[in-house]
Amino acid sequence: MDPGTKKRKLSRVKHLLIATLCSVAALVPMVVRAGAPQVGGRFVNLAGPRPSPGFGTMWSFFTRKAFASFGGQRRGAASMPFSPEALAHNPSLTWIGHASFLVRMDGVTFLTDPIFSERASPVSFAGPKRLQPPGVPLDQLPPIDFVLISHDHYDHTDVPSIEALAKRGAKFFVPLGLGEIVQQAGGEVRELDWWQSARFGDIEIHCVPSQHFSGRSLTDGQTRLWAGFVVLGPTKHFYHAGDTGYSKTFTQIRDRLGSVDLAALPIGAYDPSEIMQFVHMNPEEAAQAAVDLGAGTAVGMHWGTFDLTDEAPDEPPARFQRAAVQDGLPLERAWVMKIGETRDW
Repeated sequence: MDPGTKKRKLSRVKHLLIATLCSVAALVPMVVRAGAPQVGGRFVNLAGPRPSPGFGTMWSFFTRKAFASFGGQRRGAASMPFSPEALAHNPSLTWIGHASFLVRMDGVTFLTDPIFSERASPVSFAGPKRLQPPGVPLDQLPPIDFVLISHDHYDHTDVPSIEALAKRGAKFFVPLGLGEIVQQAGGEVRELDWWQSARFGDIEIHCVPSQHFSGRSLTDGQTRLWAGFVVLGPTKHFYHAGDTGYSKTFTQIRDRLGSVDLAALPIGAYDPSEIMQFVHMNPEEAAQAAVDLGAGTAVGMHWGTFDLTDEAPDEPPARFQRAAVQDGLPLERAWVMKIGETRDW
């Protein structure tokens, strides 16, 4: 066979093989990554980049809050002594303060975004200081099965609290990238992407999207994911929003995972709006989020514990309950709790 004929036959075989492979590939469904989007190795929100409020606005705000952290305390949320008897109820919810709840449902006990430290800060001598002590001291908590941490900001990821809970045997569920912090604090951790889930006995833990940002220094912004969590048990469904701005995510969560019995929603840290609107909800948006989720009951959090923003610490709850009633959520289902209070659900 002359070289030219051989070359033509090899070419026909090559094209036949390519055509066959393409036909087979057409029968295989394309796998699309359904988790959090990334650009240049950093996570981004589904709504796109956070709008910039401008250097002058940011400088003025952070200077004002820095001086406030050394000044006199503003009035925080009302508090009450916790009841050890009430803590034993299952299902029940106890507000520790800020975004920290002790949750009991379907035989398990877990914490959300636990912070028991005096300041939400990388240092002990500066940064936002507690307006009220934790509703239940860390050493008086019941045994904790697991801990949910929504993102890496200091008012949600508190290393001393993680270390103490890890020593007590609690497991941790966190968004992508946060596992290293927990591991360095001695904790056993499982990282989850958006829409991924894990099991703890009969409980399903679903990591769901939120609209926020991350970073614990000037260089690590958006390298760790932010998220909310839906906890599904045989009889109860619970949602913890973490930190989030208002978005269509809430209806997506309901559509994919069903409505929830109890939703913990942030109602504070919204003023000045030109800085906070994209990443935090105001009380009216939180009420609408409860409706979007189809929540049986909504409880306000992320207010009255740390002086983080410009609104009065006691302003969010009244606005939240007023908006909830206007949106069709009865007052008895729009909870404003005292720090240390336990309610059955």
